[in-house]
Amino acid sequence: MLRLAAASLAGTAIEFYDFFVYGTAAALVLGPLFFPTFSPLAGTLAAFATFGVGFVARPLGAVVFGHVGDRRGRRPVLVVSLLLTGASTVAVGCVPTYDAIGVAAPLLLLVLRFLQGLGLGGEWGGAVLLTAEHAPAGRRALWSSFPQVGPAVGFLLANGTVLALSAALTDAQFAQWGWRVPFWAAGALALLGLWLRSSLPESPRFLEIDDHARVPLAELLRDHWRLVLLTGGALAVGYAVFYAVTTWSLAYATERLGVSRTVMLICVMAAVVVKGALTPVMALLGDRHGRRPLCLAGCAAAALWMFPMVALLSTGEPLPMFLGFLGALIAFVTMFAVVAAYLPELYAPRVRCTGASVGYNLGGVLGGALTPVVATALAEHSGRVPWGVGAYLTGIALLSLGCFALLPETRPVAVKAAQPVTD
Repeated sequence: MLRLAAASLAGTAIEFYDFFVYGTAAALVLGPLFFPTFSPLAGTLAAFATFGVGFVARPLGAVVFGHVGDRRGRRPVLVVSLLLTGASTVAVGCVPTYDAIGVAAPLLLLVLRFLQGLGLGGEWGGAVLLTAEHAPAGRRALWSSFPQVGPAVGFLLANGTVLALSAALTDAQFAQWGWRVPFWAAGALALLGLWLRSSLPESPRFLEIDDHARVPLAELLRDHWRLVLLTGGALAVGYAVFYAVTTWSLAYATERLGVSRTVMLICVMAAVVVKGALTPVMALLGDRHGRRPLCLAGCAAAALWMFPMVALLSTGEPLPMFLGFLGALIAFVTMFAVVAAYLPELYAPRVRCTGASVGYNLGGVLGGALTPVVATALAEHSGRVPWGVGAYLTGIALLSLGCFALLPETRPVAVKAAQPVTD
């Protein structure tokens, strides 16, 4: 279990590094480089729009790779999705700017971002299912939380690299070529991930299935459509909160408040460190008290904290901003620490890879794709404190709270601790 969990964590960290490094670049430099004819606000909105394309692609990746996972096994999904995401990320670092090739530059950016999202849409389902379906029932949330630590590690790798380059280079050097280095580094990370995953065993639960779904998506939409919609709506708040903190706030504070890029990256990264450390702690609580109670508590906390968060952000001071981000990410991790166990337990084994992946990534479209764009537009028409952003995030939290309230509890209570998933 430790080897499986470590390989899943490393793989999700690498794939989310690829995804997050684009978000950081979109917040800091892609607007003027790829949309120079736009105003500063319009350029940022356009860069965030290309960022959102990755989320739109993720459900499609979930369908494609979920089909493979339900028909051929969880393990092949991990290899192909990692290759696709890594290759497209390296290619982003090679795209010439608008000044060099004109409108072809942002178009190439859109295509590559779409491919990134396609690969990441398949990654999550394969990684968490391989871990969850090996895990003993009494500790399934704990072991399944390891892939959920991966996004925090990937975010820290991505932003740590940007922070180091920002400190070592002038603004002109960073805008000219420095921003490309984190994208090129994705190639080496992808090779490392492939090596780690090359010897992983297939899920025992998948091997036990005698009658595999011929078309998992069709069966999912016929028999489990309500569950897909509820899980997508339930997870929307996690994506909205996370990308409001890690992507929108970077652009808002640097452009509107005049906070330095370095200060913002340090504040956000410090909050993400705490979030990553708390993930297994919250997962243990999920094994003890259930998945649904923690999800409801996290949603309620998010709804209560969004207005204080934007107020603390608007101060432009490091400590208040850090505390605002920390409160938001604690609410986030209360939910998402148990999601990797919760979603697989909600879906029947024969459509589990497709169902869990589509539900998870549908939440990304609802919460992650629109949040940076909507928040940027709302903040532009706000005063010193962007209360409209707080209202928008609170509304999403209440929507997710209602969806979680309609989902059942799934924590195994009468299964031997050493027994794998049996449903």
